[in-house]
Amino acid sequence: MQQLLKTFLRLRGNVATRRLNAAAARPDLAQQNFLLKLLQKNAVTAFGRDHGFTSILTEADFRRQVPIRDFEGFRPYVNRIIAGERAVLTATDPCMLTTTSGTTGEPKYIPVTPESLKDGSSLMFQWLYWVRRDHPTFFNHAGVSLVSPAIEGYTPSGLPYGSASGMAYKQLPRMVRAGHAIPYIVSEIHDYDRRYFVTARLALGARVSYIGTPNPSTLIRLAETGQKHREALIRAIHDGTLGIDLLDQPAIAHQIAARLKPNPERARFLTRVVERTGSLRPANCWPDLTLLACWLGGSVGTQASKLVHYYGDVPIRDLGYKASEGSFTLPYQDHTPSGILALQTNYYEFIPEDALDALQPPVLSSNELELGKRYAILLTTAAGLYRYDINDIVEVAGFYCNTPVLTFIRKGQDMTSITGEKMHANHILLALDQVRRLYNLSIVEQFRVAPDFEACCYDIYVEFNTDVSDELLRDEVIPALDQALAQVNVEYAQKRASGRLQSPRLHLMRPGWAEDERRQFVATGKRDTQYKWQILCPEQRSEDSQAILHTIK
Repeated sequence: MQQLLKTFLRLRGNVATRRLNAAAARPDLAQQNFLLKLLQKNAVTAFGRDHGFTSILTEADFRRQVPIRDFEGFRPYVNRIIAGERAVLTATDPCMLTTTSGTTGEPKYIPVTPESLKDGSSLMFQWLYWVRRDHPTFFNHAGVSLVSPAIEGYTPSGLPYGSASGMAYKQLPRMVRAGHAIPYIVSEIHDYDRRYFVTARLALGARVSYIGTPNPSTLIRLAETGQKHREALIRAIHDGTLGIDLLDQPAIAHQIAARLKPNPERARFLTRVVERTGSLRPANCWPDLTLLACWLGGSVGTQASKLVHYYGDVPIRDLGYKASEGSFTLPYQDHTPSGILALQTNYYEFIPEDALDALQPPVLSSNELELGKRYAILLTTAAGLYRYDINDIVEVAGFYCNTPVLTFIRKGQDMTSITGEKMHANHILLALDQVRRLYNLSIVEQFRVAPDFEACCYDIYVEFNTDVSDELLRDEVIPALDQALAQVNVEYAQKRASGRLQSPRLHLMRPGWAEDERRQFVATGKRDTQYKWQILCPEQRSEDSQAILHTIK
């Protein structure tokens, strides 16, 4: 099977690389052809009729007739899809929806079509080909992939919705999935603690040569689970049992248990690891480990830097700039978050970061980008998003032929993320308003929230007009705020449930802290009317830290 897979990868990979190189040599032509074919195919849709797709003959026509939108601009169209209407955004009906956090508290439902699935699968296949080229032992032993369920529910019209990572996993070639130590069914275990235990049980019971999951915090949680439950895990491997009860999901327990056999030899090996090192560190459990695959860019880079402590000095390859909306780059080197812009799967436009506040900012094509510059990115996809503002900032790290090599830097305006939860300022406002009304709190108008990437939690800087006891803040207000954030941001809820995010911290600020900032702004010679308070900061500020009187956590 391994030899067949390697041959299959080589043959298909060579063809895909030739096509990639041809497109990368003329990115302007590749992008123009992709766009015009996409618009011609979808001219008969509701969106196509609303925006005159049949009369669009050039990229300039496209930009003139189709305005830039965020998801809220697409929500009315997506709601029509959810209701069962056909040919709304794409001529080919969506086969599912992926879910992610929206800016208003209502989740976003992103359409997925057979074409966009095929494009994502093709890009993942190319990633495997390039990894195999650079790491020949990549497939020598079992692989471990950790994903969320591809299907989490159904719309009233019967359309499934779920996660992008689960969907991508199911699109991997069957030969690749056959070599994985973790069957897909494990992703459907509801309880996060049990899911990680079962994942660790199956992974530690195998010789592993590669591990992949988008978020590096998931890899840290896996390593910590192995250490915390090492005795139970080794015993389960020795006896050929699952090692934990799944009483609420007996069908899943039965399906997984059917794969298990007693493995005293592997258990003895792991026991010797513990006796020699005092822990069940992955680096010692998997001496054949060739590669880790996860995101390295943006805020998750902080978590990725911690992986060497658990997994040793193993090469790491970024999985690419991905989101629920699609896959946008192809990484081709280790230890860098950058990747080649995927010209053949989406159409891209860019707005220079320093022009985002302009009334009519310049919009550039991929062949007009400059090395080292940062841009907001607009997406037009095979799944029916047109000039979609994903609110991301990317940087040009280099060029492959004539095509930009991009790195994801951060979320854009009024948004940040620690481990993929995509927190928006609106989430903060909604959650804090709930808690303020619930406990009748009198809060000074200006407050601020910032991520602590090391502690994996959000810091809330606030000033109260009246005295509030530490006990009330610690025992009731912070838990209520945590719960409210989970209600308005589905991905925050998932990350908290899985332990990848910690509870918020509350910082009580000295009186006049917020007003002092405004005065300092005006003192620099700027007009008072230009001042804008920032509710959500992309990172912690020393000015805020210096004004803290007391911290509650």
